[in-house]
Amino acid sequence: MLTQSVSSQPLRWQRSRSNSLLRQIEIFLIAAQFILFLWWDQVFRVNSAKNRQKRAKWLLKQILNLGPTFIKIAQSLSTRADLIPLEYIQEFSQLQDRVPEFSSIEAIAIIETELGKPITELFLTFDSIPLASASLGQVHRAKLFSGEEVVIKVQRTGLEQLFNLDFAVVAQLIQVGNILPSIRKYKLEEVYLQFFELLLSEIDYINEGKNATRFRENFKDFPNVKVPLVYWDYTTRKVLTLEYMPGVKVDARQSLIEKGINLDQVIQTGICSYLKQLLIDGFFQSDPHPGNMAVNPQGELIFYDFGTMAEVKSMAKDQMIKTFMAVLKKDTDEVLETLIYMGLIEPISDMRAIRRIIQFLLDEFRDKPVDIKAFERISEEVYMMFQQQPFRLPSQMTFIIKAITTLDGIARSLDPKYNLLAASQPFVMSITMSDGKGNLILTLSTQTLSFIRQTLMNFNSNNKMMRQLQDRIEQGELEFRVRSLESERTLKKIYIAIKGLIYTCLTGFSIFTSFALLTTAYSKFAVISFGLAGLFSLFVLRCLITLMIRDRMDRNI
Repeated sequence: MLTQSVSSQPLRWQRSRSNSLLRQIEIFLIAAQFILFLWWDQVFRVNSAKNRQKRAKWLLKQILNLGPTFIKIAQSLSTRADLIPLEYIQEFSQLQDRVPEFSSIEAIAIIETELGKPITELFLTFDSIPLASASLGQVHRAKLFSGEEVVIKVQRTGLEQLFNLDFAVVAQLIQVGNILPSIRKYKLEEVYLQFFELLLSEIDYINEGKNATRFRENFKDFPNVKVPLVYWDYTTRKVLTLEYMPGVKVDARQSLIEKGINLDQVIQTGICSYLKQLLIDGFFQSDPHPGNMAVNPQGELIFYDFGTMAEVKSMAKDQMIKTFMAVLKKDTDEVLETLIYMGLIEPISDMRAIRRIIQFLLDEFRDKPVDIKAFERISEEVYMMFQQQPFRLPSQMTFIIKAITTLDGIARSLDPKYNLLAASQPFVMSITMSDGKGNLILTLSTQTLSFIRQTLMNFNSNNKMMRQLQDRIEQGELEFRVRSLESERTLKKIYIAIKGLIYTCLTGFSIFTSFALLTTAYSKFAVISFGLAGLFSLFVLRCLITLMIRDRMDRNI
């Protein structure tokens, strides 16, 4: 039995993907416009937080129009405080990967092609109206002839073709950006390769099914956590069939209260299950947003969506206890050693910036909810450290940061007064009461004694002041700066020359685009491109004049 079919109009990015030249021009024009905005803000010194937020909102709107590839890029960048300003992170964090559903006729055709049978022979019932829709696909509800209720995840057509085209364009943009040393130092090629490898695996539903099966196996002995069963006979690279597990969204506080569900228990289950994923299994869901988790009437936590999983090196249980105690003691060195051991921090010659961030996190968020606005207090200082010695967080670490802040936000929506350490106590107790508990209790006792000793020592104000002074020296907060006017003048001239080179490239590209558009049905847009070429040529002329003036002034000094 089929419900009534629905259809929808193709989205803007779906219409443009059929014309590779038009797609490239669209992406390059948006990139050129954004670069122009940034240049304008820098030259006229309007780079305030309010203006950066305005630019971030504009960029987010363009990303939504560009479609799945760039939506995923923005979602990934929302964790990269080491790459983009805080205002962009805040805007990208609010990005919801929701787009209008595609035609149910198209969805049925994909299912029939992938599974090799008519829809009426595959399912007893099939709901043509999707339960949910996103940029990569949509989900339909159905019932098997054996009576089990399932959900079917169907992938949008043409995604692989679109990704390959967008990948090539992004690679070209990175090559252009690498002309500037300030961009080259971030090694964006590595970020690019990591991201697109992850994105290509996300559109392979066989891979997602294997992830779901592994995740389900990891939690088979945990009754408070539910993971849908994969129906492999109805699963291919473009179709994924899972057990239907309905529930209330994990952040729907009022609905959970009305159903009599214990909110504290939900918070504990969420925090402890994630600690198990991270520390014991070494295999965790990297995007645990409210749409990927739900609570059933029994108060059990349900996990959905296993397309983006990440792996880290798991820890021995005695090491976990040491790490928890290090957090309680605010022992930056111990926490840093743990992060390096797990491969979450890349060791470099100067660890001051990393140590400063860890110390800030321990001071601010050990006993309080995570608040991204608090990062504004150290963002400028940390940014200066990154400028002096470029540092890029490994992708696993950025996934963990995003997951923790997301889980913290969910917990706060359920109970604004919750405490992260209190919520994680059941997990710590489960470790100490497991096999080999004698050694673990000895480790716990030793670490607790060390914590008490340190607490008593901190009552000595002189020792405390000396420690603070030592920390400031170690963190590089006391510095000597020497200015060289001659070097500054030379660097300014080099900077202006590089800007002139970029504007020359943009002028040439705009002229090329204009002539290309004249030979297509979009010839009317050639006028805009010619106008941009004229504007960029004026900027080139301005750079040349500025260089001549500075050169004459330097000779007269």
